[in-house]
Amino acid sequence: MNTVSIIRKKRDGKSLNEDEIFFLIDSYTKGKIPDYQFSAFLMAGYLNGFTKKETAFLTKAMLYSGKVIDLSEIPGAKVDKHSTGGVGDKTSLILAPIVAAAGVNVPMISGRGLGHTGGTLDKLESIPGFRTDLNLKEYNHVIKKCRAVLIGQTKDIAPADKLIYSLRDVTATVESIPLITGSIMSKKLAEGIDGLVLDVKTGSGAFMKKQKDAEELALSLMNTAKSFKKKVIAIITDMNQPLGNYIGNWFEVYESVKVLQGEKVDDLLEVSLNLSGAMIYLGGKAKSINEGIDISNEMISSGKAFKKFLEMVELQGGDISFLTDLEKYPVSKYSRQIVLDKSGYIKTIDNYAIGMAALELGAGRRTKADKIDPKAGIIFHKKIGDRLKKSDPVCTIYTDDQSVIDNVVQKIQSSIGLTSQKVKPPKLIKKFLY
Repeated sequence: MNTVSIIRKKRDGKSLNEDEIFFLIDSYTKGKIPDYQFSAFLMAGYLNGFTKKETAFLTKAMLYSGKVIDLSEIPGAKVDKHSTGGVGDKTSLILAPIVAAAGVNVPMISGRGLGHTGGTLDKLESIPGFRTDLNLKEYNHVIKKCRAVLIGQTKDIAPADKLIYSLRDVTATVESIPLITGSIMSKKLAEGIDGLVLDVKTGSGAFMKKQKDAEELALSLMNTAKSFKKKVIAIITDMNQPLGNYIGNWFEVYESVKVLQGEKVDDLLEVSLNLSGAMIYLGGKAKSINEGIDISNEMISSGKAFKKFLEMVELQGGDISFLTDLEKYPVSKYSRQIVLDKSGYIKTIDNYAIGMAALELGAGRRTKADKIDPKAGIIFHKKIGDRLKKSDPVCTIYTDDQSVIDNVVQKIQSSIGLTSQKVKPPKLIKKFLY
């Protein structure tokens, strides 16, 4: 195999075969190909695209660059969910215990927040003592005990993805749908799953702003999952405003606990139940997604889902006293209610700006080295379609950094559009893809 010849072939718009792609990924992972050559390959692929077959080969090569977890000893189906991320997207914390309580195994390898989107690992680590760095032996132990486990990517899981993602980030090749597909699916397939439910977000707070782009990504992910003989369902969901009312790491744990305890947070509950219903259906515990939704509701109302959440948190080292007594958690030094000094119906929310405002308050990170303040965040009191009077606060912000408050207030005020006409809230579930 000749690296330059393979790069030239891709540069000229020709398709690569499985051996050529495996050679490139394996050689780069082992340090035999320098960054500048692999960067040239990434850019050639970004500009010329990859076929469905090439995308499957990329995924396979990245997957087998590390270990694939064997969960065959554990009886029953193993089903995970992947979200493309957004603002206030805390559904993993809600659906993992629901689905596990319904009898389906949920092995979940999650990510951290970067930029305007939050990360499941950061949210879980806001619970004192919670460990997301379990090794594979511990991972197996937890899922055997309670059917649900949520950890971060270990050095053994798809190491090629870690290297390639870092390079994509600095070579302007992040937006390639085949490369996104390989990155997501190599990690998900390494979990030892039988089925996968995809939550592909679209809107101002999503990676894919337009629905047609979200659908294209969903289909690419689905085609790749199917090429590995995995059951898969994709749901296109709205991300034009925060999901739920709470944004920030501990705040999102708090709201998730409230939902698991039966509190009706309409938008968050609707998305969570559709996803958990689809997972229960793929896991063979329901004959349809609707039946899966009914089972999900039953898991909440019976208290089984919250009990399962406590069990999972305790097994991963978390102090559950903060979950059974939510007011025990420390609060931020500073808070401020934000008003708009005008009245009307909320028509639009620039959700990207809201995510960046939460980051400034301390709830997110600009670089992987940044420290997160788990207490920081935003609580929304009004959403799209709600009437706002001049004196009504639209949200309240919380932070330990007083110096950022004025800038955040201005950012949030300018991110909200009002109208004198009544407005319907956005449709949350845009489309199901099978």
